[in-house]
Amino acid sequence: MKTLSMLALASLVLTTPAAAQGGTGILGPYAARCSTGSAPAILVNVIGLKSRTGNLRVRTFGGATSTWFEKKGWLTRVEVPAPASGPVRVCMPVTAPGTYAIDFRHDVTGNGDTDRSDGGGASGDPKVTILDFILGRKPSPKVTAVRVGHGVTEITITAMYLRNGALRPL
Repeated sequence: MKTLSMLALASLVLTTPAAAQGGTGILGPYAARCSTGSAPAILVNVIGLKSRTGNLRVRTFGGATSTWFEKKGWLTRVEVPAPASGPVRVCMPVTAPGTYAIDFRHDVTGNGDTDRSDGGGASGDPKVTILDFILGRKPSPKVTAVRVGHGVTEITITAMYLRNGALRPL
Protein backbone atom coordinates (compact mmCIF):
# COMPACT_ATOMS: atom_id res chain seq x y z
CA MET A 1 0.00 0.00 0.00
CA LYS A 2 2.87 2.32 0.87
CA THR A 3 4.41 1.69 -2.59
CA LEU A 4 1.13 2.56 -4.30
CA SER A 5 0.91 5.83 -2.35
CA MET A 6 4.48 6.70 -3.31
CA LEU A 7 3.71 6.03 -6.98
CA ALA A 8 0.60 8.21 -6.82
CA LEU A 9 2.60 11.02 -5.21
CA ALA A 10 5.38 10.72 -7.82
CA SER A 11 2.79 10.82 -10.59
CA LEU A 12 1.25 13.97 -9.14
CA VAL A 13 4.62 15.70 -8.85
CA LEU A 14 5.63 14.82 -12.40
CA THR A 15 2.43 16.22 -13.88
CA THR A 16 2.53 19.61 -12.20
CA PRO A 17 3.37 22.65 -14.36
CA ALA A 18 6.64 23.23 -12.46
CA ALA A 19 7.85 19.74 -13.28
CA ALA A 20 6.88 20.20 -16.90
CA GLN A 21 8.91 23.40 -16.93
CA GLY A 22 12.03 21.87 -15.45
CA GLY A 23 11.01 22.77 -11.89
CA THR A 24 11.66 26.48 -12.44
CA GLY A 25 8.31 27.74 -13.70
CA ILE A 26 10.20 28.99 -16.76
CA LEU A 27 8.96 27.87 -20.18
CA GLY A 28 10.92 26.92 -23.26
CA PRO A 29 14.07 25.05 -24.19
CA TYR A 30 16.40 27.60 -22.55
CA ALA A 31 14.82 27.58 -19.06
CA ALA A 32 18.03 26.36 -17.43
CA ARG A 33 19.93 29.38 -18.76
CA CYS A 34 17.68 31.75 -16.82
CA SER A 35 17.64 29.49 -13.76
CA THR A 36 21.41 29.48 -13.36
CA GLY A 37 21.99 33.08 -14.45
CA SER A 38 25.40 32.03 -15.73
CA ALA A 39 25.13 33.70 -19.15
CA PRO A 40 23.34 36.66 -20.75
CA ALA A 41 19.61 36.05 -21.19
CA ILE A 42 16.26 37.82 -21.06
CA LEU A 43 13.55 36.37 -18.83
CA VAL A 44 10.28 37.49 -20.42
CA ASN A 45 7.21 37.66 -18.15
CA VAL A 46 3.96 37.96 -20.11
CA ILE A 47 0.92 39.26 -18.25
CA GLY A 48 -2.69 39.79 -19.26
CA LEU A 49 -3.32 36.80 -21.52
CA LYS A 50 -6.88 36.61 -22.81
CA SER A 51 -6.96 32.84 -22.33
CA ARG A 52 -4.72 29.91 -21.54
CA THR A 53 -5.21 28.28 -24.93
CA GLY A 54 -3.11 28.06 -28.06
CA ASN A 55 0.57 28.86 -28.37
CA LEU A 56 2.97 31.63 -27.46
CA ARG A 57 5.81 32.74 -29.71
CA VAL A 58 8.61 34.90 -28.31
CA ARG A 59 11.38 36.37 -30.47
CA THR A 60 14.62 38.21 -29.70
CA PHE A 61 16.05 40.88 -32.00
CA GLY A 62 19.53 42.40 -31.88
CA GLY A 63 21.98 44.26 -34.06
CA ALA A 64 20.88 47.35 -35.98
CA THR A 65 17.63 48.72 -34.57
CA SER A 66 16.39 49.27 -38.14
CA THR A 67 16.09 45.47 -38.45
CA TRP A 68 14.18 44.92 -35.21
CA PHE A 69 10.75 43.31 -35.66
CA GLU A 70 11.48 42.22 -39.24
CA LYS A 71 9.61 39.02 -40.01
CA LYS A 72 12.80 36.98 -40.53
CA GLY A 73 15.24 39.19 -38.59
CA TRP A 74 15.00 37.50 -35.21
CA LEU A 75 17.98 36.02 -33.38
CA THR A 76 16.10 33.48 -31.26
CA ARG A 77 12.53 32.24 -31.57
CA VAL A 78 10.74 30.11 -28.98
CA GLU A 79 7.26 28.64 -29.35
CA VAL A 80 5.52 27.02 -26.39
CA PRO A 81 1.96 25.97 -25.58
CA ALA A 82 0.17 28.51 -23.39
CA PRO A 83 0.38 27.15 -19.84
CA ALA A 84 -2.95 26.18 -18.27
CA SER A 85 -2.14 28.20 -15.14
CA GLY A 86 0.63 29.99 -13.32
CA PRO A 87 3.00 32.68 -14.49
CA VAL A 88 4.03 32.93 -18.13
CA ARG A 89 7.83 33.18 -18.13
CA VAL A 90 10.00 32.40 -21.14
CA CYS A 91 13.81 32.44 -21.16
CA MET A 92 15.45 33.95 -24.24
CA PRO A 93 19.24 33.53 -24.49
CA VAL A 94 21.40 36.21 -26.08
CA THR A 95 24.97 35.78 -27.28
CA ALA A 96 26.53 38.69 -25.39
CA PRO A 97 25.69 41.71 -23.26
CA GLY A 98 24.09 44.40 -25.42
CA THR A 99 20.83 45.99 -26.49
CA TYR A 100 17.99 43.83 -27.74
CA ALA A 101 14.23 43.89 -28.34
CA ILE A 102 11.58 41.24 -27.70
CA ASP A 103 8.19 40.61 -29.22
CA PHE A 104 5.61 37.97 -28.50
CA ARG A 105 2.46 36.65 -30.14
CA HIS A 106 -0.40 34.74 -28.54
CA ASP A 107 -1.92 32.45 -31.17
CA VAL A 108 -5.13 31.92 -29.21
CA THR A 109 -6.50 29.19 -31.48
CA GLY A 110 -3.13 27.49 -31.98
CA ASN A 111 -3.71 27.28 -35.73
CA GLY A 112 -0.48 29.04 -36.74
CA ASP A 113 -2.34 31.81 -38.56
CA THR A 114 -2.85 35.39 -37.39
CA ASP A 115 -6.51 35.82 -36.45
CA ARG A 116 -8.50 38.71 -34.98
CA SER A 117 -8.55 36.84 -31.67
CA ASP A 118 -4.74 36.74 -31.41
CA GLY A 119 -2.74 39.10 -29.26
CA GLY A 120 0.80 40.19 -28.79
CA GLY A 121 3.18 42.75 -27.43
CA ALA A 122 6.75 43.96 -27.32
CA SER A 123 9.38 44.93 -24.79
CA GLY A 124 8.66 48.33 -23.28
CA ASP A 125 4.91 47.90 -23.97
CA PRO A 126 4.84 50.34 -26.92
CA LYS A 127 1.56 51.85 -28.03
CA VAL A 128 0.63 50.20 -31.33
CA THR A 129 -2.35 50.90 -33.56
CA ILE A 130 -4.03 48.95 -36.34
CA LEU A 131 -2.76 51.61 -38.74
CA ASP A 132 0.81 50.87 -37.61
CA PHE A 133 0.34 47.25 -38.68
CA ILE A 134 -1.28 48.20 -41.98
CA LEU A 135 1.50 50.65 -42.82
CA GLY A 136 4.27 48.40 -41.51
CA ARG A 137 5.42 50.88 -38.86
CA LYS A 138 7.57 49.45 -36.10
CA PRO A 139 7.71 50.53 -32.46
CA SER A 140 10.47 52.96 -31.52
CA PRO A 141 13.77 51.43 -30.37
CA LYS A 142 13.80 54.06 -27.61
CA VAL A 143 10.76 52.33 -26.12
CA THR A 144 11.52 48.70 -26.93
CA ALA A 145 15.27 48.51 -26.16
CA VAL A 146 16.31 46.04 -23.45
CA ARG A 147 19.82 46.42 -22.08
CA VAL A 148 21.29 43.07 -21.11
CA GLY A 149 24.37 42.58 -18.94
CA HIS A 150 26.32 39.42 -18.14
CA GLY A 151 23.44 37.72 -16.30
CA VAL A 152 19.67 37.47 -16.63
CA THR A 153 17.64 40.61 -17.35
CA GLU A 154 13.97 40.30 -16.45
CA ILE A 155 11.26 42.19 -18.34
CA THR A 156 7.46 42.20 -18.34
CA ILE A 157 5.29 42.51 -21.45
CA THR A 158 1.56 43.22 -21.24
CA ALA A 159 -0.49 41.30 -23.82
CA MET A 160 -2.64 43.42 -26.12
CA TYR A 161 -5.64 42.29 -28.13
CA LEU A 162 -7.95 43.87 -30.69
CA ARG A 163 -10.84 45.52 -28.83
CA ASN A 164 -13.22 48.10 -30.26
CA GLY A 165 -10.94 48.73 -33.24
CA ALA A 166 -7.77 49.27 -31.19
CA LEU A 167 -5.01 47.13 -29.72
CA ARG A 168 -5.29 47.31 -25.96
CA PRO A 169 -4.56 45.34 -22.82
CA LEU A 170 -7.60 43.50 -21.50
